[in-house]
Amino acid sequence: MKYLLYYWPEIQGRGEFVRLALEEGGADYVDVARLSEEEGGGVPAMMRFMEDAGRPPFAPPFLVAGRQAIAQTANILLFLGPRLGLVPRDAAGKLWVHQLQLTLADLVVEAHDTHHPLGPTFYYEDQEREAKRRTRAFIAERIPKFLDYFERVIERNPGRGPWMVGSAVTYADLSMAQVIAGLRFAFPNATRKALARRPRLAKLHDAVFARPRIRRYADSGRRIPFNNDGLFRRYRELGG
Repeated sequence: MKYLLYYWPEIQGRGEFVRLALEEGGADYVDVARLSEEEGGGVPAMMRFMEDAGRPPFAPPFLVAGRQAIAQTANILLFLGPRLGLVPRDAAGKLWVHQLQLTLADLVVEAHDTHHPLGPTFYYEDQEREAKRRTRAFIAERIPKFLDYFERVIERNPGRGPWMVGSAVTYADLSMAQVIAGLRFAFPNATRKALARRPRLAKLHDAVFARPRIRRYADSGRRIPFNNDGLFRRYRELGG
């Protein structure tokens, strides 16, 4: 099956979690909004789909698989996981991976809200004072709380290797590595110190980005660099 992924073409954002799963799974997919309009892609094609769909997505990312359109990052990964071999075979294992992904989604929202604590309708410059206060709390309290949890998950995993569930990589591992990469971009000093005390997470990140398909993707130029339009943003005045 050829999958059609719809997401903003200039940021990693939430779409990158889906891209990493598609890449690791060796899927045949098209990143539609990154095509030209002459090729039937671009942002206009994405917006038309959202307007015309019988079961419209609220926002990107969404994935079209045959006649199905699946939205919401964790929901897309729940759908793709069994098809791409990125979850255990048993039902309990699938739910555990999904639970970890939902917890990562909570962390991603909190990371985003460091630079937009008053919401996306205000520019960053209009909420910089609030962003500084939110970021101090995020670095001091929330990063340690989340990373302690995921470090403990790896420690208690009875499987072999650096993974969180079983002995094979799952989409939750891919997403965890992406979150660590994002935190390193946004808060390099704080993240370096945090990972020094949580070596299992550092090892997981390195193991994911050393995987042949992920490495080829990262080296190909198709992986969009982090920038200050995405979820993870680096502002010198916020520290970290």
